[in-house]
Amino acid sequence: MSKVANLQKESMVMLKETSRTFFIPINFLESHLKKTVASAYLCMRAIDEIEDHPELADDVKIHLLSATSELLKAPFDRIAYEALIKPYDSFLPPVTKRLADWISVCPPEIVEKVKESTSIMAGGMAKWVEKKWIIETKEDLDDYTYYVAGLVGTMLSDLWKWYDNTETDPELAIAFGRGLQAVNMLRNYDEDLERGVTFVPDGWTREDMFNYANNNLAQANEYVKAIKNKRILMFCKVPLALAHSTLKALKSGKEKMSRSEVEGIVEQLKQEEQLN
Repeated sequence: MSKVANLQKESMVMLKETSRTFFIPINFLESHLKKTVASAYLCMRAIDEIEDHPELADDVKIHLLSATSELLKAPFDRIAYEALIKPYDSFLPPVTKRLADWISVCPPEIVEKVKESTSIMAGGMAKWVEKKWIIETKEDLDDYTYYVAGLVGTMLSDLWKWYDNTETDPELAIAFGRGLQAVNMLRNYDEDLERGVTFVPDGWTREDMFNYANNNLAQANEYVKAIKNKRILMFCKVPLALAHSTLKALKSGKEKMSRSEVEGIVEQLKQEEQLN
């Protein structure tokens, strides 16, 4: 097996270990696109693990995120990146330490777009660490959710365009990411509060956050209407359906959906797509 093929195989294993939710829909994609989406997602996950790390000091996070953002703007220097993260080697997870590997398996025709999106994400995350994640207004919430999730939406839209010329609305792509993130925020509300963080703007109730999530998910519903490729459509519909169902579960007082409920939703979507 070639080095690239081996790394691609490892990227799928890493994806399953870091995000079971993302691993479900990615399997609907055609092999080449699946590998590309996996490498792109892992690049962003590598950055996300720095921002979310419970043990790294904020000044360290700002340093690592800002420096990584700059490294991503040029041909990626593996040695410089390894030197950057070396002092924090014992803290950082493998997905972060192997950022250079995920970049290396991304197809050369699209890798610059992936690096650009990841660079913007890292810079935005550094800004929000510096602000101590203090979200006072809806504009603040929109800004934060753009960096941590909206950029995933726009990056995926870039991949669809590159793969088979699928055109999607960039604003709706951002709303897609925002909607999924808002659901996560609602799900993790108590946990975040325990670590002294709240993503709810001043004066907002939990109901306002539900409305924010619903409004963005409604735009996500519009986003998928432009997608004709059935495999890409399924990839997008699965997390969207899970987000809608999770929101309903949270609204009724449940913490999350059961594994069997998740499997049932995926199975139902499969059947619907076969019927259409």
